[in-house]
Amino acid sequence: MAKLPVVSGARVVRAFERAGWRIARQRGSHVVLIRTGHIASLSVPQHREVAPGTLRALIRAAGLTVDEFAALL
Repeated sequence: MAKLPVVSGARVVRAFERAGWRIARQRGSHVVLIRTGHIASLSVPQHREVAPGTLRALIRAAGLTVDEFAALL
């Protein structure tokens, strides 16, 4: 299993945008991303560091592997 990078919420959003996700809306400190053809939406907290469990769940929901996500950073 690949090691998760320590990243901010803003970097996570930018990485998912490179993977084809787009910002749908923001409410408070969470940015919601959507992708055409994908049932799930991603809610990314805008924190200095996204918690490892949260980041892993977002990557899994996006249908990516940790290595693919790291390459998008």
